[in-house]
Amino acid sequence: MHQQVLTKDSPSHGSTDSRLEFVCRPQRAAEARDAIAAFLERLDPPPRADTVQNLLLLVSELVTNAIRHAGGVTALRFAADRRVLQIRVSDPSSAHPQDRTPDLTGRTGGFGWPMIRRLAHDVQVRSREGGGKVVVATIGR
Repeated sequence: MHQQVLTKDSPSHGSTDSRLEFVCRPQRAAEARDAIAAFLERLDPPPRADTVQNLLLLVSELVTNAIRHAGGVTALRFAADRRVLQIRVSDPSSAHPQDRTPDLTGRTGGFGWPMIRRLAHDVQVRSREGGGKVVVATIGR
């Protein structure tokens, strides 16, 4: 995995909220799961166990989709504040994710994108200036 950066923003004027961020560039879903686990260990208070499981599954599916269908991950970012946890996966493809008929034989997939949309409270796909896109998945803390 390439570069890891951890930052913690201080609360702004009168706010008690701070934001923790982590950036990396995994080449495999397992590296992304390790990265989210390390990120979650730094959160206080920690998320509930079911939230952790959902985040592990979300990051696995998002990174796998970027690797399989979009040319890889150019950046994986995690952010958290006291209300939400956010995963951002950037890739070099401008093509947005598409629903496909799930392949029950397991050869071509089709399960990941619907699962991502079910697990996350909000999913957005944003085009990036200069090409590519970022998929942003948000889940309640």
